[in-house]
Parts: sequence; C-alpha cells; structure tokens
Amino acid sequence: MSIFSRFQDIINANINSLLDRAEDPEKMIRLMIQEMEETLIEVRSTSAKVLADKKTLERRMAALEKEADTWEEKAALALLKDREDLARAALAEQSAANETLEIAKEELLALDSHVLDLNSEVAQLQQKLNDAKAKQKSMLAREQTARSKLEIRRRFNRDKLNEAFEKFERYERKMDDMEAEVESYDIGSKDLADEIQDLARDEKVDQALEQLKARMSQKAK
Repeated sequence: MSIFSRFQDIINANINSLLDRAEDPEKMIRLMIQEMEETLIEVRSTSAKVLADKKTLERRMAALEKEADTWEEKAALALLKDREDLARAALAEQSAANETLEIAKEELLALDSHVLDLNSEVAQLQQKLNDAKAKQKSMLAREQTARSKLEIRRRFNRDKLNEAFEKFERYERKMDDMEAEVESYDIGSKDLADEIQDLARDEKVDQALEQLKARMSQKAK
C-alpha cells in the first residue's frame, strides 16, 4: 500500500470518527489539513532518503565499472606476461564485478520507479493540501450558514411561528380596541373651530329669518 493510500485511509478514519462524535467541523477541517501536512512531510522525507540511496548506488555502480575495467586490464597484462592462469583469475574477478553491476542496475531501476511514484504522490498530496486550504474558509462559512439556518428552524418551527402570528394578531386587536376607545370619546364633542362655524351658520339663519319677516310685513301692508 502506498503512503498516499494509507494517508487517505487515515483521513477517512478520522472523518468518520469525528462525525460519529459530532466534533466541531472547524476542528475536523483543521485536523484533516494537519494530517495532510504531516503525511506530505513523511512522503518528502522518504523521497529524500530514496534519492540519497540512489546516489549511493550510482557511486557504487561507477566503482564496479571501474573495478571491472581494472580486472580486464590486469588480465591483458597477465597474457602479455604469458600468465594465462592469472589472466583467467582476473577475468573471473571481472565477471563477478559485472554480475554485481547488473544487480545494481536492477536496483537502480527499482529506485527510479520508486522515486517517480513518490513524486506523483507528493504532487497529488500537495494539490489536495492546496485545495483543502483554499476551501477551508469557504467550508467553514458554509458550515456556519447551515448551522445558523438549522438553529433558526429549530427555534422557529411551524408551531412557534403560528404562536407568534397569534400573538401579533392579539396585539393588533388590542391596538384596534384602544383606537376605537379614543374615537368613542370624540363622538358628540366638537372642537373650537366647529363651534365657531356653527355660530356663523346660526347668524346667517337669523339674518335670513329677519329678511323673510320684513318681506312678509311689507306684503301685509
């Protein structure tokens, strides 16, 4: 199992555990990011170690190549000196060095593959970490909005809303009664302007009455 796969298992386990315990979402997100950062450090540390092993192996391979060449030179020198026995022994050492070199080449290929896998995991993990950090504020804001809406709905469910409307209607009715009571005191009462207008109207009636009496008196004569 790769480190990245193990990391995903850790994150999933933590998420499930936090959800089961109804932990604070902010704490959950912070823990996820912390897990990502710690795993990223671990993967990079492993990658650095593999790269160091690769350099060590490359130096070893260079030494084996040089050793094989040296044994070949010694075998050639032995033949020049008519020492075929020494030449054979030198070539045997060269063969052993070459065999070790081939094994080292296979190890190098495996290390190269491992480095590529680690680089891919680092890139994926870094991208996920960047995405998580970018979405952290948005996720917390969404959680807060959802929590607020839920709290409002819990506080003001349908029954409570109906109760609130009924209270409002009772207060409205009470205001109507108060206003009606005020208006009842005004019934049959007149203000100063109305009384003055009535006096003016009475005076006109009186004048008309006197004029009518005068005309009738003249006709009687």
